[in-house]
Amino acid sequence: MTAGLETLPHRHVLTVPSEPSAVRLARQTAEQALVEWGIGLRHPTVDPALLILSELVTNSVRHAAALSPQVTVVYAAGADCLAFAVHDRHPYQPSLYGAVGGSGAGGLGTVMELVVTLGGTAVVRGDADGRGKSIWISLPL
Repeated sequence: MTAGLETLPHRHVLTVPSEPSAVRLARQTAEQALVEWGIGLRHPTVDPALLILSELVTNSVRHAAALSPQVTVVYAAGADCLAFAVHDRHPYQPSLYGAVGGSGAGGLGTVMELVVTLGGTAVVRGDADGRGKSIWISLPL
C-alpha cells in the first residue's frame, strides 16, 4: 500500500448533516468518486469498502449526532490504495481492534472483520481539541 495518505493523488471531501440520509449520500459520493478515479465498481475491494463506509457513517449518525450536527467523509485513492475517513465532533473514540471477533460488537465488529480480512488498516485519530475524531480506513487495491 501507499506509504502515506498524504501521497494519494485522488481526494474528495463531503460534509453532510448528521441525518440518516447521510449514509446514502456518502455511499453514492464514494461510487461517483471511484468511477471518476478509474476504480471500477466491480473491483473486489469496492463492495466491502462501501459496506465499511456505510457502517461508519451510520455509527456517526446514530451515536454522535447530539454533539455533532455534521459528518465529514474524506475519500482518497491511489494506484494501490483506497482510503477514507469518517469524522464527527463526538469525543468518544472506540477501540477498533477490540471489536474484532468480539460478541455484541455490532457494526464496528463487522467493519473491523472486513478491514482485517482485506489486509487493510483502521486508525482512530482524535481532533486536537479532544472534542471529535476521525476513523481512517485504508484498503489495498
